[in-house]
Amino acid sequence: MLKNENIFVMDKTRAHSQDIRPLKIVILNLMPIKITTETDLVRILSNTPLQLDITFMKIKSHTSKNTPIEHMMMFYKDFETLREKKFDGMIITGAPLEMMDYQDVTYWNEIVEIFEWAKHHVTSTLYICWAAQAGLYYHYGIQKYPLPMKKFGIFRQTPLKPEEPIFRGFDDVFMMPHSRHTEIRKEDIMKHPDLTPLADSEDSGMSIIMAREGREFFVTGHLEYAPNTLDTEYRRDLGKRDDVDMPVNYYRDDNPDNPPVVTWRSAADLFYHNWINYYVYQKTPYDIKEID
Repeated sequence: MLKNENIFVMDKTRAHSQDIRPLKIVILNLMPIKITTETDLVRILSNTPLQLDITFMKIKSHTSKNTPIEHMMMFYKDFETLREKKFDGMIITGAPLEMMDYQDVTYWNEIVEIFEWAKHHVTSTLYICWAAQAGLYYHYGIQKYPLPMKKFGIFRQTPLKPEEPIFRGFDDVFMMPHSRHTEIRKEDIMKHPDLTPLADSEDSGMSIIMAREGREFFVTGHLEYAPNTLDTEYRRDLGKRDDVDMPVNYYRDDNPDNPPVVTWRSAADLFYHNWINYYVYQKTPYDIKEID
């Protein structure tokens, strides 16, 4: 199935012949349609030259209604079963929970327990979209604010610290998909001494923040999105909500009858490659038990 999705898969014979320890990556997938998110992330991670051993984590206190139970039982593990393990890298996805107060999320207590666990069991953790807002709130007290209209489309980003390894190979500007109803504010990030702003946009705001010298990254957009993801979201909400316009900078000639123009794929590949290489592989100990 993975090969049908144009995802590189190394066979066991080749993997065992390489004198290298596979990097252990855990993905806490909070998105409702989990298989789509899995495919997006695994596709982009599979292009890195390093061996990756990927584990999917799920919330025990929440049952997914949009993914077959057989799939969840086969591919996902509860946090409790992974609590004693350590991982080189972790990705925590977004979730459709933006308009709720954090404490009103039914599994908030379990989420923050995982956030705290990651500080001592993972070399580098990547928080995406809602998870980025939730992580910034839990770890650093950064608030989120509702938007009058959904921030929806492809927006130009500017690296603020182009010398950082995460931006090696990047152009002076790059594009990033955004799809959210809330925002964090630049002034809150700028005045926090433990946060390093890395990328910003005049149109979509702060997009990449780093903390603990790369042990944590917070990304407010979706570099991992497939070409048709925003189109699917747009057509899902069309006529049902009055706070969602057509995604900007997305369709050819700004016409939803035309296909999307993909402008973020190269930046996505570079971002994930650089994260895996410079903040996971280069910093994690060979003996994974030494992570702390």
